[in-house]
Amino acid sequence: MKTLLLFFCFISCYYTASAQGLFQSALDSTSTSEQSTPVSLNGYARGSVFGGGDTYNLASTFAELSLQAQLKKGHAYFMSDIRLRKGVLFGGDDQQLQLKELYTGYRGDKLDVLLGNQIINWGRTDGFNPTNNITPNDYFFLSANPDDQKESNFMLRFKYRFVPSIELEVIGIPFYRASNYRYDLFALGENVSFANTALPAKELKNGSLAARLNFELPSIGFSVSYFRGYDPYHGFDVQNIDWSTGTPQITNIATPYLKNTLGADLAIPVQNWIVRAELAYNRTENPTDKMYIPYSDLAYVAGLESNWNGFTVIGQYIGKYSPDFMALTSPTLTDPTNPLAQMQYANDLINYENRLFNRRIFYQQEKMNHAAVLSVSKSFGYDAWNTELAVYHNFTSDEWLVRPKICWKINDSLTASLGGSYMAGPVSSLFDYSAPIMNGGFLELKASF
Repeated sequence: MKTLLLFFCFISCYYTASAQGLFQSALDSTSTSEQSTPVSLNGYARGSVFGGGDTYNLASTFAELSLQAQLKKGHAYFMSDIRLRKGVLFGGDDQQLQLKELYTGYRGDKLDVLLGNQIINWGRTDGFNPTNNITPNDYFFLSANPDDQKESNFMLRFKYRFVPSIELEVIGIPFYRASNYRYDLFALGENVSFANTALPAKELKNGSLAARLNFELPSIGFSVSYFRGYDPYHGFDVQNIDWSTGTPQITNIATPYLKNTLGADLAIPVQNWIVRAELAYNRTENPTDKMYIPYSDLAYVAGLESNWNGFTVIGQYIGKYSPDFMALTSPTLTDPTNPLAQMQYANDLINYENRLFNRRIFYQQEKMNHAAVLSVSKSFGYDAWNTELAVYHNFTSDEWLVRPKICWKINDSLTASLGGSYMAGPVSSLFDYSAPIMNGGFLELKASF
């Protein structure tokens, strides 16, 4: 109830301020003839349903109101996207007042300085961006738009434009924010549970620093970047093994890890094609000692985009190379009659299985990992209809994902979306665990203003 009251107080205050601002603008325009309005307000209301999976008939149902405000006055800048959502998610009530983005600052011809909650998208490839280590994701938020999973970080952001086509961006994030996983929903066994994420202490030494030099030239766009901090895409550790009942009760805990990343990306138009590529070298320490830390690796994406007879086609190859990779060895029971040997074997087996689980998360099951994605979209009916189809296949793990979607723009303000998501994989793969929860269809009705 407090959340609801806060939100409506915000709306009331904003409309009061907007009304005063508009009245004052009308007075000012009489004397100065200035026609521009520095404040803009828009947003949407939507209802969404996602269901049809094996575990939940309705995995997600929610109604959401988004209020998006923007101020541009002189060099002052303000932007907000505040959302109120109420519904049911995975069988539990879900009510949130979410600051999707909320920041302010200075924007000039050469320099921008922005402070607050922001969503940053680095990289030029579509959907898979190994250079973008800043933005956490809520991977288990189910909606018609995958971008809804992106979450903001509180940050101080500098951007300096040497010339209009060359800019340097520097970002400081004082406190770590992890991506949201719901592996507690997976059928890993009654003796496996998950504790809350082991977040780093809220100290500046645990913050993140990132920089990017970006070029937007007529014949090519490219950038080089650096990141130092805790990766939002974290792993898992074993917090505790309780033997008091005779059967091991295992408590896992999400645990972030520190890394350094050097990245680069580019986009080049070649006749009717756009060639895109992205590369990131991720350096970590102590991956053999800590199961939640991945090996240092080289992650890369190469893609082609073109338009054929109104169809937009994007094909991408996604790879990962871990030069220090070492295969795990399955433990053996040396003396079946010895209780101490039995306990040691059980502990070794738990360690082995959890290390395998982490390697699946990091796509480091083998020294090299190969995947591909193909997406096709087309608008028709004078752009009143839009269809999309995306297919992902990981050749290394033999996992599949298919996501079709169709949108109908009923009028200028109202849009209906219908689609689904289907994933599958071998036994004990991530997609095998995810499929009963996240497979299904979605329906969304959205009114924008």
